[in-house]
Amino acid sequence: MSNKEQLTELVTQTRRDIVRMVHAVQSGHPGGSLGCTEFMVALYNNVMEYTPKPFNMDGNNEDIFFLSNGHISPLFYSVLARAGFFDISELSTFRKLNSRLQGHPTTHEHLPGVRIASGSLGQGISVAVGAALAKKMNNDTHTVYVLCGDGELQEGQIWESVIYAAAKKVDNIILTIDLNGQQIDGATKDVLPIGDVRQKFDAFGWQTFHMANGNNIDEVISVLNDAKKACGNGKPIAIIMKTEMGAGVDFMMGSHKWHGIAPNDEQLQTALAQLHSTIVDY
Repeated sequence: MSNKEQLTELVTQTRRDIVRMVHAVQSGHPGGSLGCTEFMVALYNNVMEYTPKPFNMDGNNEDIFFLSNGHISPLFYSVLARAGFFDISELSTFRKLNSRLQGHPTTHEHLPGVRIASGSLGQGISVAVGAALAKKMNNDTHTVYVLCGDGELQEGQIWESVIYAAAKKVDNIILTIDLNGQQIDGATKDVLPIGDVRQKFDAFGWQTFHMANGNNIDEVISVLNDAKKACGNGKPIAIIMKTEMGAGVDFMMGSHKWHGIAPNDEQLQTALAQLHSTIVDY
């Protein structure tokens, strides 16, 4: 999908999916999901090379993606369904008993598109580095993508994998960090300041890109394409992506309070009124 109007429409519809899924079970994480919507829609509908069916768990000869900040699963599930991995009607089962769409993605449910369980934060980059090394060993020239949150950078395992990737010249991986400045207990600067993230990755030997507005679809596509062109030059790639928590729904924007709570009936209707789409709801 390359048409900007189509992508923009899909972004809006994905946001509708997110708020409806979380509202239906009064459980989930809408804030970060809404903030990363442009990124995920662009990645799966404009940038990555993959085949949704039949789903290849090993990811051989295709680009693959790992979600490290697994709590934004409503976004992940919506994007996967609308990219053709499974029927969009399954979105109505989110977080329900016996559903494949658990609160955090799991592998034992055998949901197409999900290659790792990502309930515990901090592990996704390590897995992605391993997958990228496997591609190198198999002479597979495709790219491994991974998304993590800025609060997640407070996990020690992140930095072990960052050191390893640079030391081993894992140059077929693109890590994007959602820098929205919020986490479950407040602003990251108040909970545990993480300093200048780009300078850190530069110092650790990564090639870095800055995405000033991760809620602008044109900029998302442009930076992702620039990052992909930079692969193969001996350094892992990191994109520092500025986003707005709760983007697209005015009363959720910029507040850590919407990290992990669901809208009530009235709030849902307010949100949906702001998210006009001609694409069919699930």
